[in-house]
Amino acid sequence: MTSSILLPLLGGALIGLSASLLLLANGRVAGISGVVGSLLAPVHGDIAWRVLFFGGLLTGGLLLAWLRPASFAAPASLNPGGVALLVAAGLLVGFGSRLGNGCTSGHGVCGISRGSARSIAATLTFMATGILTVFLARHVF
Repeated sequence: MTSSILLPLLGGALIGLSASLLLLANGRVAGISGVVGSLLAPVHGDIAWRVLFFGGLLTGGLLLAWLRPASFAAPASLNPGGVALLVAAGLLVGFGSRLGNGCTSGHGVCGISRGSARSIAATLTFMATGILTVFLARHVF
């Protein structure tokens, strides 16, 4: 197997392991929108692990950017209009996460592994919407 196959498998295994450890150690689901969203309206005694979790996500990304900078090169076509589109897309994703009671990581990684019917339905909806969006963007527009 080549590294192009092994690295994503290793990454997926690490995501599953970290989600499992958080659930076992803390009784919490590793859905990013819920973890970060609850930092905006913190509950006393429920802040430290969320800050550490989010800090670990940022640190991991920064470490990877430092170790493999070519992986993080911005596309040449990213212009100011492209940035505005990315910001709008990010806001829509955040709104959708709140509307759907979770994000892809919470539903897809944690919910499905617990057999949650709501998470299975949400993940199927995410996937179908993504497939439709790519199809429309590449073949219709």
